[in-house]
Amino acid sequence: MMIEMVVQIDDIPPSERFAAWRALCDRTTIPMELRSTHEGDFRATMWGIHLGQVMVSGTSVPSLWNHRTPVHIRRSDPELYHLQLHLSGETDVRHAGATTTLGARQFMLSCTSRPYEAVIGRGRTDTMTVAVPPSLLPFPAADLDRLLGRRLSGRTGIGALLADVLIRMSAEHTAYRPADAPRLGSVVVDLLTALLAHELDGDAEAGAGATHTAPESHRRALVLRIQDFAQRNLHTPGLTPASIAAAHHISVRYLHRLFERQGHTVAAWIRAQRLERCCRDLADPAQSGLPIHAIAARWGFSHAADFSRAFRGAYGIPPRDFRRTALSQQVRQSQLAEASQLSDRTGEGEQDSPRRSPAHLR
Repeated sequence: MMIEMVVQIDDIPPSERFAAWRALCDRTTIPMELRSTHEGDFRATMWGIHLGQVMVSGTSVPSLWNHRTPVHIRRSDPELYHLQLHLSGETDVRHAGATTTLGARQFMLSCTSRPYEAVIGRGRTDTMTVAVPPSLLPFPAADLDRLLGRRLSGRTGIGALLADVLIRMSAEHTAYRPADAPRLGSVVVDLLTALLAHELDGDAEAGAGATHTAPESHRRALVLRIQDFAQRNLHTPGLTPASIAAAHHISVRYLHRLFERQGHTVAAWIRAQRLERCCRDLADPAQSGLPIHAIAARWGFSHAADFSRAFRGAYGIPPRDFRRTALSQQVRQSQLAEASQLSDRTGEGEQDSPRRSPAHLR
């Protein structure tokens, strides 16, 4: 079971619920000013999942006005991008010089470092938010700035794929294990990257921005396609710069130039991706019975000795030691989580606080 936080405020006296919600938002999201026409009896829920460096959360609220001002930003700024997905209801938003109305299955990208104002005034609204560090998105900040505050479709194309993944993830959270979290985080980031690249390419084709942005946009899109191709073929030992270049109808020399602009060589990038996936599988309790050489072979390392040297060179320890340490840490974390849940159950009902689901809260 993967949802880490579920908070409801129904057990709090009606007159105190809105203050409790405001305090909760201050602690768990980002500071902002909140008002509602339902402050006398505010009914809302919030949940959250950590997927590695990515956070996915959801809220269900009645009418609400929220405003993040420069004062709030100076007080606290995690410097994240938020992709908001509307599931039901409508919200009017002002952000980064843009004004838009969001309806069902529509996205909007925002930045916590910019002022933000949203008005939910036409009934109850359900939303999901993906919080992503800029380091996970392969775009210059200037490019992402052009997308801030813009309505993006979650009904067709790549947006529909991303919306479906997020909706199913929240609906089927009991089917996932904690070890699945970083994998799902990678899926979400990959789809988000594809959605943003699609929007930026559309701008370039339409002539938006300066004329010199189109070649850069096309280069970026090509790199994303190449990286996607390589990631889908990491298991193939014959994945080489030559095979990648041939699959994309470019020269090996141009392929190397593209990756040099990203700050690494093609071979080093492929090796790092393979090692990252080996790390993930070595730390997975469900795969603890699989030999290390089999995991290495799964991700394209034909020779166990070559894999061990590459792993030690990248992480400073042999893969066997890494696996032992990672699995023992997970056992310890599981024991601590069980103890915490037992403590929550023992103390349930003794505190005047928002109702929490012990099965979902670690």
